[in-house]
Amino acid sequence: MKEYIYKPQGVCSTEMHIFYEGDTVKDLVVVRGCNGNLKGIAKLVSGMKIDDVISRLEGITCREKSTSCPDQLAQGLKKLKQEEFSK
Repeated sequence: MKEYIYKPQGVCSTEMHIFYEGDTVKDLVVVRGCNGNLKGIAKLVSGMKIDDVISRLEGITCREKSTSCPDQLAQGLKKLKQEEFSK
């Protein structure tokens, strides 16, 4: 299992530790943000394919912001794919 650390932009959370194996999310730990909601999201995405997580979460907004923690997770997973799988 590998770990990818993503620094989200424009949201309350400050770091996302994405644990993955192949093209599957194995675990997610988010620093700061809405603790209960983010723990719930982590449980829901555990075991999901990276592309499925991206397609479900990308574009979700929070309050007046143009992004959200779920959207930032999708952005982080897109960056992970770009950096890790396009080598």
